[in-house]
Amino acid sequence: MSYLDIANQQFGFFDVEALAQKGAELREKYTTAQPFPHIAIDDFCSPEILEACLEQFPKEPDPDSRSFDRNQERYKTSFNPDHLPPQLRSFFYSLNSRPFIRFLENMTGIDGLIPDPYYVGGGFHQTEQGGRLGVHTDFNFHKKLGLERRLNLLIYLNKDWKEEYGGSLELWDKKVKACEARIAPVFNRAVLFSTTDESFHGHPTPIAHPEGVPRRSIALYYYTATWDEARAKRTTQFRARPDSDDAVDWEVKRKEFLEDWIPPALWRLKKKIRGR
Repeated sequence: MSYLDIANQQFGFFDVEALAQKGAELREKYTTAQPFPHIAIDDFCSPEILEACLEQFPKEPDPDSRSFDRNQERYKTSFNPDHLPPQLRSFFYSLNSRPFIRFLENMTGIDGLIPDPYYVGGGFHQTEQGGRLGVHTDFNFHKKLGLERRLNLLIYLNKDWKEEYGGSLELWDKKVKACEARIAPVFNRAVLFSTTDESFHGHPTPIAHPEGVPRRSIALYYYTATWDEARAKRTTQFRARPDSDDAVDWEVKRKEFLEDWIPPALWRLKKKIRGR
């Protein structure tokens, strides 16, 4: 039996009353987890809908897809839910619905969670053979909505996945000195965790499936209207692990250094000139 049952497989809708009571029993486990609040839930939802996700997983990038191939993000592609078949699109919309948000609030204790209708950085994720995602913290500010990022949801779609295939999610301490949790991306396992400037995570071990099967997942992010304008707005912050060949992300460091020290008027002029 799944932790969250789906009442309507055609549309991927959850049982509203059941979700209203779910989550609270997991709050203590979630909030006390180390190195930062998180939880892994096996048999997360009705497997039939995830089977449909695999059967109808995109074969080609969509107009809003993004692909990455650099040291920090290797062989990764994201797919926007708006270009999916109706059943899958509806399931993603259900994960952004009020009943599901209530479940998330019950579990995390974060009130006033707001889903992202634009799916910035979210949707389906696929990492090909040899691909990896370095240890990082996530972007902290939704530019279009002016919101603070607070919570990540990952649902894995990988059947019969073994740890030696790589791609396990790693959670690191705030100084990136030690990995304190490692979670294999197995089918119907959900991972939820709070996002802060110290919630370092990634799947840095390259994918090495013996049959070349890619690592696949659902990724959704949630926000609150609590942004403090005194904070620095940051994009994804990659950090090199100790005793590794991880490369420092000098491109981002250079850009943020310039943004911090160039007067706003000159920075706007610089971007205007570059846009011509």
